[in-house]
Amino acid sequence: MKLNFCLTAILIGCSIYGSAKDYKISTAAELAALKLLPGDKVIVKNGEWTNQQMIFKGNGTPQKPITLTAEEGGQVFFTGASSLKIDGTWLIADGISFKNGFTKGEDVITFSEKSANCRLTNSSIIGYNPPDKAIEYTFASLYGVHNRVDHCYFEGKTNQAPTLVVWLSDKPNYHQIDHNYFGPRPDIGGNGGETIRIGTSTWSFHDSFTKVDANIFAHCNGETEIVSVKSCRNTISNNLFFESVGTLTLRHGNYNEVSGNIFIGNKVENTGGIRVIGEHHKVHHNYLQGLTGTGLRAAISVMDGLPNPILVSHWQVKNAEITANTIVDCKEAFSIGAGKNADRILAPQKVVITDNLVKADTNPVSWVDKAADVTFSGNMLDAKSAPQDLEKGFNVVDAEFEKQGGIWNGKSKKAGANLNSGQLSILKTKNIGPNWFKPVQAMVVK
Repeated sequence: MKLNFCLTAILIGCSIYGSAKDYKISTAAELAALKLLPGDKVIVKNGEWTNQQMIFKGNGTPQKPITLTAEEGGQVFFTGASSLKIDGTWLIADGISFKNGFTKGEDVITFSEKSANCRLTNSSIIGYNPPDKAIEYTFASLYGVHNRVDHCYFEGKTNQAPTLVVWLSDKPNYHQIDHNYFGPRPDIGGNGGETIRIGTSTWSFHDSFTKVDANIFAHCNGETEIVSVKSCRNTISNNLFFESVGTLTLRHGNYNEVSGNIFIGNKVENTGGIRVIGEHHKVHHNYLQGLTGTGLRAAISVMDGLPNPILVSHWQVKNAEITANTIVDCKEAFSIGAGKNADRILAPQKVVITDNLVKADTNPVSWVDKAADVTFSGNMLDAKSAPQDLEKGFNVVDAEFEKQGGIWNGKSKKAGANLNSGQLSILKTKNIGPNWFKPVQAMVVK
């Protein structure tokens, strides 16, 4: 009886799914006509695809995802007014590239609201901009849940709207954005030029649980915020911010974690670090070097907030933990109460800044609002001599710094963050971006 049941189950499975098939297509219409089943593979023929609105639809399984893949990575290019929509479950889009065109207003690549466990990988969008820079659309928009963007290359966005956006709903989305190379984005002259935005002001008190890990942000100068977090419970970790004019900003929302990131300014004007707004954030084990920003663009900036704030306001900082970060040769290490003005008057409360290491010959703390409730303890300052106004909670030490590949690591210290081999490898762009194209060689740290 048990054997008959198993055989019946196998036969039913075969009748539902059949054998996985490979399809080779030449147009978006051919893709739309397919009834894809788990395990199927759609091969996009090499060449230039002009004015193609691709809709990749189907429902795969964890064991048998459905794949839309370039015949050869780097040899399939969508141009003109092309776009891609990923609409289903367990779908993988691999090797899809966009250049020499722009959409009519829709986002270039969209994960639909019904998408789940889908993936965009080994793909690129380069300079896909409309003639009118005021037209808004993103290079990639993530709706749905448990979707992933990895090993992609995005560069040269000049029009309004962030390069990549995570859109929230009433349930957490758990997206993952990892091992991507975000190349140069010029200053757009106002808001809306973020490289990544997670959420919106309207949804800022909802949990996202998005993870942004092991990406490179090189010369991402679109606006003040390079990565703008506007939701709760996200993790931004192990990324490299290289000569990017702006900051990683916890703009709205609470309970976010920023750890293991590397910021290299190379003394480029207005390069910044991490800006903290909101409650219960953790900022730890980050490495920040050669940043020239002050105030809102200090290496670590803790802002003042507004009384009776609305969703789009700057909310008061409360219960932040800023620990074990290393700040080297930055113009301003810590700015406390940054942005204080006639309206923003709520000083940070219950902020703990401990076990950080600063290499500088000036006081590591700039007080914009002395009413702030901030506790400094166990911090170290590597300086030639102690500043006369050295902040309580800092001790002057010789951290026995050694410079390797432009990065300073302390041989002997009880504070700060020594970088591990995995973090240092990102400076060589190892395993970052598409497997068929490496945008740059190793980063030069001056």
